[in-house]
Amino acid sequence: MAILKFRVYYEEDDSIYRDVAVRHTQSFLQLHQIILKAYEFDSKHQATFYRSNDNWQRGREITLEKYDKSYKAEPLLMEATAIRSEIFDPNQKFIYVYDFVKNWSFLVELINVSKEENPKLEYPAVVKTEGIAPSQYGTKGLVGDKLTEMEEKYDLTKGTEGFGEEGEDAGSDEEESEETTGEEDDIV
Repeated sequence: MAILKFRVYYEEDDSIYRDVAVRHTQSFLQLHQIILKAYEFDSKHQATFYRSNDNWQRGREITLEKYDKSYKAEPLLMEATAIRSEIFDPNQKFIYVYDFVKNWSFLVELINVSKEENPKLEYPAVVKTEGIAPSQYGTKGLVGDKLTEMEEKYDLTKGTEGFGEEGEDAGSDEEESEETTGEEDDIV
């Protein structure tokens, strides 16, 4: 059974992407669900895919449900459309739009086709994560695992030699906290 690996770019920043793997027999509904899981979005909103070309132009629509709008061509439904039926190119592209109010847009590109399934994975699966996903509802702080991931990736825990604060000395922690408190008082 063929395994399709898609790279799902956040449209506004192509350094943020998720690689997802699906069986070619799975539906666009399952692709939709794994994209939401990969970006930590809920599934409360409307969504649609558009078949696309190399210029990221929107083509035939594959939608979660038929929405109350005009269509140039009757849309396909995610649940009833197997992914293999819409793959016409070895680098097939789709545009995925989620939450029509916020208009989250993702560029979905087929990057690999494999004949071998990974027995350790349950498909569909997120197989690679790059960059910090945008927060679906406002700002997301760097807390816990995400901060640790950033520290490890960019080595934020090590200081840069040769740079320090003016007047920095090897004083005790008490002196530093007093200086910090004094600076805060000046700001207020």
